[in-house]
Amino acid sequence: MAFVEIDGIRTRYEVTGSGPPLLLFSPGGFNAVVEQWSGLGVYAKVKPLEWLSQHYTCIAFDRRECGQSGGRVERVTFQHYVRQAAGLLDHLQIERAHLMGGCMGCSPVAAFATALPHRVNAMVLWWPTGGPKYRISSHMRFADHLGFVQREGLKGVVELVQREGKPFNADPRGGPWAAVIKADPEFAARYAAMDVEKYKILVDGVLRTMFDRDTAAGAEPEDMMQLDTPALVVPGYDSFHGTSAARYLQECLPKSEYWDASLEQQTREAAEARVLEFLKKHD
Repeated sequence: MAFVEIDGIRTRYEVTGSGPPLLLFSPGGFNAVVEQWSGLGVYAKVKPLEWLSQHYTCIAFDRRECGQSGGRVERVTFQHYVRQAAGLLDHLQIERAHLMGGCMGCSPVAAFATALPHRVNAMVLWWPTGGPKYRISSHMRFADHLGFVQREGLKGVVELVQREGKPFNADPRGGPWAAVIKADPEFAARYAAMDVEKYKILVDGVLRTMFDRDTAAGAEPEDMMQLDTPALVVPGYDSFHGTSAARYLQECLPKSEYWDASLEQQTREAAEARVLEFLKKHD
């Protein structure tokens, strides 16, 4: 485990294995931490870091506002996540890398590829979030947080998070900065002192920017259609990872491959073979 400050925000990261660099954007929504690659849902079954690190230098990190990384109260967009990831590559003196995103991590991968295509060799998009049910549930989560802020104020948010310690995913009342409130008392004090009305407008801006469509977010379709970056798209099969979102990325990315495998077919052995076959073509 290591830490580096990027854009004034602390980032926790881990480097394992050897070989060509592979930057991993963690799954887990607003709890996108390194451990999710081995402990969350389909990733607990597939264990990608175990076999990827035998062939690649795997760089995994806690996204800003998640886990042990820091954060800043601002209208966060996917471009903020791009800056964090690019800054981490700069810190490690890596100019180009493969990218792999899981779950909501697919969105910043798409954003990175469209913003900095010269730094991406190939990308794996595993179970991209999207679909109408995901968009609706995300809006409801933000509404729950803003409703709590309206009733209890920002001091009430801090007290809740410090008492319960749950991330935004687990308890929407704590909001997108819950992990930072929990980890950093100075941040929590500044957060509690913010102007409530301005804060509510800012949070609404985050929601409107990041959850504005019924499919995969992160990059505009017209921008993705200009890319020459090879991509492997692995479909999800639940209400947060709509298969329609994976098909949308396949349609938008000119050099995409779609692994048309059912959930039952996405075993560890099959995933290892398919992903390594794809990446090694583009090393």
